[in-house]
Amino acid sequence: MKYEKLFQPYNLNGIPLENRFLMAPMTRSRASQPGDIPNALMAEYYAQRSTAGLIITEATQVSLQGMGYAKTPGIYSKDQIEGWKLITDAVHRKGSKIFLQLWHVGRVSSAKVNGLQPLAPSALMAQNTSVYIFDGAANGDATFVPVDEPKEMTKADINKVIAEFVQGAKNAIEAGFDGVEIHGANGYLVDQFLRSNSNKRTDEYGGTKENRIRFLIEISKAVVAAVGKEKTGIRLSPFISFKDMNDPEILETIMLAAAELNKLQVAYIHLCEADWDDAPQIPNDFRKELRQTFKNTIIATGNKTPDEAESLLQENLVDLVGFGRKFLTNPDYPQKVKHNAVLNEISDNHTLFGGGTARGYTDYPFMQI
Repeated sequence: MKYEKLFQPYNLNGIPLENRFLMAPMTRSRASQPGDIPNALMAEYYAQRSTAGLIITEATQVSLQGMGYAKTPGIYSKDQIEGWKLITDAVHRKGSKIFLQLWHVGRVSSAKVNGLQPLAPSALMAQNTSVYIFDGAANGDATFVPVDEPKEMTKADINKVIAEFVQGAKNAIEAGFDGVEIHGANGYLVDQFLRSNSNKRTDEYGGTKENRIRFLIEISKAVVAAVGKEKTGIRLSPFISFKDMNDPEILETIMLAAAELNKLQVAYIHLCEADWDDAPQIPNDFRKELRQTFKNTIIATGNKTPDEAESLLQENLVDLVGFGRKFLTNPDYPQKVKHNAVLNEISDNHTLFGGGTARGYTDYPFMQI
């Protein structure tokens, strides 16, 4: 077989996966209103894509405060837990495994989304950054609005958010998930604490790199204690700087965090890599250092071709490879790779975010064998 490693089974800290394909988290904004509740249409969407060995759900807010975009699902209410059960049941019936991505957007929000002033490590507004709402446009499109100035978090705020991540993790396990992924990437709250340009605190959560990783490590320790190390993963994005997140110290900071996460023996580190055409590539030196620093599973996601994925796996630089848009439009993506079949393309950009019907969501065709 051309892609021998990609199609090999994998043991994720005791969780058996049928292959090395991972469906990456992708925000789709289909949660039912009011209440941001997962629903049967979402269950159909994820079940269709259970051809992946592991699915990571779309980012899911741990509280209303943590919400940054309209119609994204939550994991803090009983109705949300019950909604997610539809999805985990459907995915497990198809033979795949599924982790829930726990999310707090921090300063990347607006009162127009959730009625609340955003929270952040420091009272610094992200420049050139917008979020979206649905304000009744005739074509159903999202409307982008600038983020609001955030409030600097107090120690009480920090403790509350850590508790929300813990409760979100417990709720996810109650909902039937195989584990959870702490979203520490892409300019959201945990990432904001990691970076020197967004974190100007002078207490134990700011200043030095050791202090800036404290929030991530405290959340990780608390979640591990609540649901187990084998059910806890972390997503990081060392080479992504959009949402006003350019920090010259971030690579050293991420490696310091990786060493601490290794001590906790979390299940995996998931590298969110830039996915646009002229994006910076993660150098192999960084991958090799991460492999030496962190001993458990490493995942790479970022517009990889099957050839690139197979090469990373063969070189033992990663253990799983995430695919996003390929799974969005090709629910049977692994089978299409195996048979070198023609791939579906995005049918309508208007259906990427929002909508309550199958169009552009669950109507992408499977390969005919």
